[in-house]
Amino acid sequence: MLCTELDTASRSLVSESPLAVRPPLSGEAAHRFRLETIFSCCKWDPQAGDQAAVTDFPLVVSRSTWKTLAGYAEELARETETLEDLLLNARDSWRTLGLPRRVRRELASTGAPSGSAFRVMRFEFHLTDGGWKISEVNSDVPGGFVEASGMTKIMAAHHGDCEIAGDPATAISEAFRSRLPRGSSVGLVHATAYTDDRQAMVFLGRHLESAGLCPVLLSPANIRWRDGRAQSEAAWHRGELGAMFRFFPAEWLPNLDRSSGWEHYFRGARTTCTNPAWALFSQSKRFALAASRIGAWGGRWKELQPETRDPRDVSAAEASEWVLKPALGRVGEGIGMAGVTEEKAMRAICRSVRWRPGIWAAQRRFRALPLETHRGPMFPCLGVYVIDRKAAGIYGRIAVRPLIDNGAQDIAVLIPRERTGRQTSTNP
Repeated sequence: MLCTELDTASRSLVSESPLAVRPPLSGEAAHRFRLETIFSCCKWDPQAGDQAAVTDFPLVVSRSTWKTLAGYAEELARETETLEDLLLNARDSWRTLGLPRRVRRELASTGAPSGSAFRVMRFEFHLTDGGWKISEVNSDVPGGFVEASGMTKIMAAHHGDCEIAGDPATAISEAFRSRLPRGSSVGLVHATAYTDDRQAMVFLGRHLESAGLCPVLLSPANIRWRDGRAQSEAAWHRGELGAMFRFFPAEWLPNLDRSSGWEHYFRGARTTCTNPAWALFSQSKRFALAASRIGAWGGRWKELQPETRDPRDVSAAEASEWVLKPALGRVGEGIGMAGVTEEKAMRAICRSVRWRPGIWAAQRRFRALPLETHRGPMFPCLGVYVIDRKAAGIYGRIAVRPLIDNGAQDIAVLIPRERTGRQTSTNP
């Protein structure tokens, strides 16, 4: 339900929250923030219909909370890689994950699984009446670099007592720089028709150039594979790629023509790439079901993620206690939450679940705590990055309802600067 009215215990939790928002920017400062966000860090879509896609105020997280979330995220990343390795050798579990048939067939083909240069993950944290919970991990093609690196730095300049928690775009470029000779070509492989994807790759490309590398913006259709090595055959660049950053969803790969060699993202590649295509194992909202099936579910994942069930195991009487999610859904699309999702959309979701329950997951609902803002109660989500196994910043989003989807706004997340001397504070 919407948290417009809180019980006494919840009001106490809200008042003691480790999160707080600052007043909005105004006048020239607000105008300058908007222009710099668009032109300096490639946020080309600052408006969504009648609503700004970016808030003009920041969210401040206490330093102790950032340290806690960073520690959780690094543990979760290690557990995720271990579970993925186990699932890679447990073919009977692949159907449980809700993966498309062509993906499962490619995973089962001959050849060594394609390795990764390093991993990029983003864990979605929510503050609830039961403490911090994670709804999912974006482990296939997590985005938000424009906002978490560029936009957040611009906002931090307006708040001298605060700083950014980390810089994911710089962390990615440094991870490539440490592995490649100076001047190496890095293919930024993405769906070139989507503005959101293009702006992220242009922004990341600037960071790679600053690190002494040569970014090449490509569609997977621009790549050919020879002896397992990726070759760019675009009109603007021809030659072997030193490494690749994949920003093209793995479940879309089988839709490409075979001449693109898309199967190499699964098996047989000698050119390293961030996030192998079998990152879909943990990207699936049915990850917990598959890991439980092989007796491997536990640790920090089990502690922080609400229980997951097959929708067929949820009775009609308890349906309102569960959130319905498409197994390979992204950006909050297709999520069914009773009392929050529009009634017509909820009926369509329930119908789809009845027809194809194996590609849906039911996750036990948690009660997210809202933050008081000048716009009224709003619900934040902190996407904590782990890049090359180290926590590397936060992608913040905030919404007027407890559902983070494409209607949520991007928000800069800051942490207080460390104070010198003996006085310290954990308050935002």
